[in-house]
Formats: sequence, C-alpha cells, structure tokens
Amino acid sequence: MFSLFYGLWKHIFSKTEFHVLILGIDKAGKTTLLEKLKAHYLNLEGLPPDRIVPTVGLNIGRVEVLNTKLVFWDLGGQPGLRSIWEKYYEEAHAVIYVVDAACPSRFEDSKSALEKVLRHEDLQGAPLLILANKQDLSEAASAEELARYLDLKKLDERAYTFEAVSAYDGTGIKESVDWLVEVMERSKRTEMLRIRAGVRNPSS
Repeated sequence: MFSLFYGLWKHIFSKTEFHVLILGIDKAGKTTLLEKLKAHYLNLEGLPPDRIVPTVGLNIGRVEVLNTKLVFWDLGGQPGLRSIWEKYYEEAHAVIYVVDAACPSRFEDSKSALEKVLRHEDLQGAPLLILANKQDLSEAASAEELARYLDLKKLDERAYTFEAVSAYDGTGIKESVDWLVEVMERSKRTEMLRIRAGVRNPSS
C-alpha cells in the first residue's frame, strides 16, 4: 500500500525538467522571446525590448509550466557564434527556432542555418518549434508562408510545428509552449535522454 501511495505522490509532485535550445540567426528576437517567457511564467516585468542587447554566448531562463520545469538556453545567432550551438545539442530535449518573419531578405540565411542544425546527429529526433516572430509588424509573413518557404517535408520522424508569435507583445507564446511541453513529454528523444541519465519515466 505504501509503495502505491508513494508512486502516486511521486507522479503528482515530482517535476520533469526539460532543456530547450532557442536558436535562430541574429536579430530574430530570441532574447526578447526569452524575456517574454520569463515575464509570463514567473510574473516578472522582464527587460523592455529597447534594453535587450544581442546575445553573445548564452542566456539561461528557467520557468515552470504546471508540473514541468523548462530550462531555456538562448544562444547567440551571429555567424561567428553559430559554431558553439552544437556544444549544447546533446543535452537538449527540443529546439525552438526563431525567424524574423518581417525580414524576408534574411529567410535564406535562416533556412541554411536551420538545415545545418537539423542535420546534426546529436539532435536526432528532437522536437522542433519554428516561430514566425514579429507578428506585431504588419509586414510579417504568416506561419503558413514561412512553412512553405522553409519546406521541411524531408524531416525524419521529428515532431515539428510552425507558430505565429510576437515576442514583443506575447501573441502566440502560451500556445507555442503548451505544444512544446506536450510533445516533449511523449517524445522518443526524451525517453532516450532519461535512459542515458539513468532516470526512469516518472509515469512508469
């Protein structure tokens, strides 16, 4: 009887922790997104967008969504910094890829960087959330338009989706995080990382 109640208690009160990479080329709005996530889920004011500077290296944000801990790793997107991205792939449960949807002239660079990310074996099977950011701007491409341009039909069994968001005003952020948490909880990638860490699935 004790083991039954202990198992139930552990399932209800233990918190799963997921590591999520926030990637994208520079000026896509990654750090603004991280600040909005912290503001929304931690009830903090967060930095105003005009005080946010480009990431050089790594920014980390920790939030909780229901019974799930999310650790976001925001990595700098300048060309000279993209080579460090792969140092974080092995421990990542999922990837958020941010695209400046209001700047079509940089879509090709963004697509090229994303394709390189997806080819890396250390990210095999990691769920992918692509954000068409800056929807607060009238010229921003929709999520559907961005999906057609990036053309990710050749992906393996990876779960992925496109969402239209604004890291500036928060549009679409909650829906995007809800999707990400759901897919990570049932992802083969998550199970693989748990096994490698010697941790059993909390629901088992």
